[in-house]
Amino acid sequence: MDALNQARELIDRAHAADPKRLPDGRPAELVYADRMEAWVGRAAAEPTPLLRLAARCQHLERWSVPRLSFPEGKAGYLAWRKSLYRKQADRARELLLAAGVPLAEAEAVATWVSKSGLKTNPGTQALEDAACLVFLENEIEAFAAQHADYPREKFVEIIRKTWKKMSPRGQDLAKTIALPPAIAALVGEALADA
Repeated sequence: MDALNQARELIDRAHAADPKRLPDGRPAELVYADRMEAWVGRAAAEPTPLLRLAARCQHLERWSVPRLSFPEGKAGYLAWRKSLYRKQADRARELLLAAGVPLAEAEAVATWVSKSGLKTNPGTQALEDAACLVFLENEIEAFAAQHADYPREKFVEIIRKTWKKMSPRGQDLAKTIALPPAIAALVGEALADA
């Protein structure tokens, strides 16, 4: 087995340990990894095998750092996310090196997963586009239901911020997603004000 396939096996084994399961029994983060890889294949100008592998590392062992382990509020949320980026990048590098992936390639994956060079590093941007596309296609409706107490303006602002994170290519792909009518209305409102 070559190093990239071995790394994929190690990454997916880590995802399989996710305690959160979907109704069909699959580990949530393994499903997320599949979705990330599918979107990065469309979002990246050159979806190399290494970039596809990096996409699978986006939420690597995310469950091990619960949101509740950081303070409430925006500052706590941002600190939690930043810690996740570092932890996931370090873990991705560790697994890739264990599989025999060359150091330079493992470092590239760690850079992309850590969100370093957003808007300037094509690999980092492709992962960010994929994450935004997964959110819009698979998660935004549940997020809205979970935060039904948010005012409409807050949802519009979240969508606007998500849109700004994406490249023009990512934004074009987002326009192809069939959204539920209520969510599509929010997206329309966010883009009209942009």
